[in-house]
Amino acid sequence: MQNIKTAISIQMSLFEQAEALAHTMKVSRSRLFALALEDYIQHHRNRGLLAQINAAYVDEPDPTERMLREKSLKVYRELAEGEW
Repeated sequence: MQNIKTAISIQMSLFEQAEALAHTMKVSRSRLFALALEDYIQHHRNRGLLAQINAAYVDEPDPTERMLREKSLKVYRELAEGEW
């Protein structure tokens, strides 16, 4: 994998926290920033996927699906009552 150098500007307090964390983790600052960015990108993708899933389930079931659910529930209740 090819690496590329880049420069960023951050607040001094954030830099100091990153420096301390990199030292604790025994990784370079560059590696810490790369890990943090990878994590952020994955988190962003997951939020997008969750939004798509939620959008897919926002609609009410159509009449056919609703009827099948009601029939299934009726059969389940009849079976469950026979068990007890």
